[in-house]
Amino acid sequence: MNPKMKSSIYWMATAGLVLASFAPLCATAEERPLWEAGMGVAYINIPFYRGSNERKNYVLPVPYLAYRGEFLQVSDKHVRGMLFKRDDVELDISVNASVPVKSNETVARRGMPNLDPTIEIGPSLNFHLIRSEGGKADLDLRLPLRPVWTTKLEQTGWLFQPQLNIDMKDIGGNIGWNLGLVTGLIFADQNYHRYFYDVDPAFATPTRPAYRAHGGYSGGQFIVALSKRYPDFWVGGFAKFDTLSGAVFVDSPLVQTRQHFSAGVAISWILGQSKTMVKMD
Repeated sequence: MNPKMKSSIYWMATAGLVLASFAPLCATAEERPLWEAGMGVAYINIPFYRGSNERKNYVLPVPYLAYRGEFLQVSDKHVRGMLFKRDDVELDISVNASVPVKSNETVARRGMPNLDPTIEIGPSLNFHLIRSEGGKADLDLRLPLRPVWTTKLEQTGWLFQPQLNIDMKDIGGNIGWNLGLVTGLIFADQNYHRYFYDVDPAFATPTRPAYRAHGGYSGGQFIVALSKRYPDFWVGGFAKFDTLSGAVFVDSPLVQTRQHFSAGVAISWILGQSKTMVKMD
């Protein structure tokens, strides 16, 4: 692959990781500019992969882009309304990503091939279960289905991730802080699980036996996120609890822990915006 193309895809996956990490952050319902653009920085502390007890810190650039058109809406939450939209259901785009793993930096994967970063982009069917007056507390059921690709443009499986999502606006009074809560399960096919958890016989050791993963249940997650929009900048943070209890690959020697936490904070400055204002629902 062309090195420039590979670098571009790498940064796409990295940006996807940042945006996905802060995806539960809430948007306010009021008159806003048609579009806004800016730039910022994020600090994230996460494991190398789900099930790893080894961690890494990342300081990453964060692009800030918002577009609030009638049929296309891009925000810190997601791209929505692109495919289908009604009062109680919509079909939009779901994004997620994983970081690259250099196997010589880990104990569990030492001597094995590196893991390329992955990016996931696919449709999400969302049902609006509760809509409160003024958007103070909304409950959604989200059903994203995403194919997974590496930076080498190789598809490495599928993910299905049903979630319950609660968005709460102006918590603690009318002070502008928004809270997002997400809980859900993860299911993936064999190809996805094999990419992260297989141990080929050629890389087996006395402490790392050969292993072949299967498709099915992949564990669960709980995410809490907090954000606030100021006139010239946006700030937010998240914490995520991951559990692999009951996952079909939990016996892989590459799974070192069944529970772990991730966390991060970000700030973005608004550098430009449209003079045209639109009313957000």
